[in-house]
Amino acid sequence: MKKRVGFIGLGIMGMPMTRNLIKHGFTVTAFDLNTDAVQAIASEGATAATSGKEVAQNSDIVITMLPKGEHVRAAVFGINGVIEGAEAGLTIIDMSSVSPVDSKQMAKHASEKGVHFLDAPVSGGEPKAIDGTLAIMVGGEEAVFEAAKPVLEAMGTDIVLVGDSGCGTTAKLANQIIVNLNIAAVSEALALASKAGIDIDKMYQAIRGGLAGSTVMDAKIPMILDRNFKAGGRIDINMKDLTNVMNTAHELHVPLPLSSQLLEIFHSLSADGKDALDHASIVQHYEKMANIMVTRKGNEA
Repeated sequence: MKKRVGFIGLGIMGMPMTRNLIKHGFTVTAFDLNTDAVQAIASEGATAATSGKEVAQNSDIVITMLPKGEHVRAAVFGINGVIEGAEAGLTIIDMSSVSPVDSKQMAKHASEKGVHFLDAPVSGGEPKAIDGTLAIMVGGEEAVFEAAKPVLEAMGTDIVLVGDSGCGTTAKLANQIIVNLNIAAVSEALALASKAGIDIDKMYQAIRGGLAGSTVMDAKIPMILDRNFKAGGRIDINMKDLTNVMNTAHELHVPLPLSSQLLEIFHSLSADGKDALDHASIVQHYEKMANIMVTRKGNEA
């Protein structure tokens, strides 16, 4: 018998993830502060809930997919939160991008109530959330992970138990360093090539099959050339992730000079009103400095 699944957080990522759970035959109870989103997913087969407590009362596993650690804490441990409606043995899977410290603390508090907790952040953005091929990195107890794996498999394809509580979110921080610095490197290269006036589309085709080629390049260069900065991964969310990266690095006494500089670029973009844009808009920071616009045919000042 399939487990009953609760889902809290019906945003850019959460909505398609919930749809995939429904598609795979799970009974889903959903909640979000945005009541329009709740009604929308209810029209597709989910049961609408009015609180995290109600979600827990009707679920064996509760998934949270929220912007920040403070939002997860409120949804799980706040008034009318998940814990208030949880019976011993319930599993909470936090798929948000939060700090490892947050994950470990929440796992500890949940265990005091007899509730299991997995940190299971994802990578792949909205496209992979939609097609159910997210990479999912998990921290927590192996037995809890194995029991929850069929639910995770409805949303992702590369699902790895990295280690104990906090290991999933630590892996996500490493992922965010690689992804965002890769976008920054692509942006620098495009700024240089654009200033030189070469055909950017042809340059992209020439280099994408070599060592410089990457999933990030293939995802972001077409967006940049189409001037399409509709968010799959928002600037403000990635800025939050890079802030968690630096806070964790400072605690561990690990110098991260490139990540530190990129965080300042994110702050610059945020100050320029670009919070809601995709992180492909990192290129706009370089365009502004070099007084160019990256297009298929090269520089357009």
